[in-house]
Amino acid sequence: MRVPAQSVCRAIRDDIVSGVFPRGGRLAEEQLARRYGVSRVPVREALRTLESEGFVTTRRHAGACVAEPTEQEAADLLEIRALLEPLAAARAARHRTEAHLKVLRGLVRLGQERAARGQVGELRSLDGWFHETLAQASAGSGLIALLLPLRRKIAWMYAVEPATRRPVESWAEHGAIVDAVGRRDPERARALAALHMERAVDAYRLRFAAREAGGRDAGAGAGSAAGAGAAVRR
Repeated sequence: MRVPAQSVCRAIRDDIVSGVFPRGGRLAEEQLARRYGVSRVPVREALRTLESEGFVTTRRHAGACVAEPTEQEAADLLEIRALLEPLAAARAARHRTEAHLKVLRGLVRLGQERAARGQVGELRSLDGWFHETLAQASAGSGLIALLLPLRRKIAWMYAVEPATRRPVESWAEHGAIVDAVGRRDPERARALAALHMERAVDAYRLRFAAREAGGRDAGAGAGSAAGAGAAVRR
């Protein structure tokens, strides 16, 4: 049975986001095919899709590699999300169904319960589910197509600091947004979502900048240790 390229694409993307494949690392079709138990055809299709999404780049003499976004590119994504999320909330207030509202309220209830108990490990997936449902409630296929890949790329580029994310306050903000959506008040939903994004940005820490800084510190520490060792030997 032929494995769909979409499934292979999702698997490769998940491995890129989770750090299995490092930034700049080569993505050899043959190795990927073996890893996922497929032929090279769906792998090749998946890599083309991931290149269009910005996760993969093609280099001369090297082929497909994991992209290496700059700090400015990462900052731009957060800024774009800060513009799109309030739009999604406003549209959700106009177009949401009772089914959407039920799911959103259920997610807020779960999120608030987990946050109050300090069960932060489950909050990331609940937060993702909340924002995806809000986007789906906006009834805008173009908006959904922009927001979902954007959230994946931000998850790849950024870590979230739990101490600054204020989970209890964050889920209270989610609840206020859903109340506005439930009352079909687009302007209030937009304003609350904009405030939520503004506060959330403070919790984002660039993953690769922190990793590179750690590498430099480690290198400096190793150099200092070597120097100290040489001094002892002398």
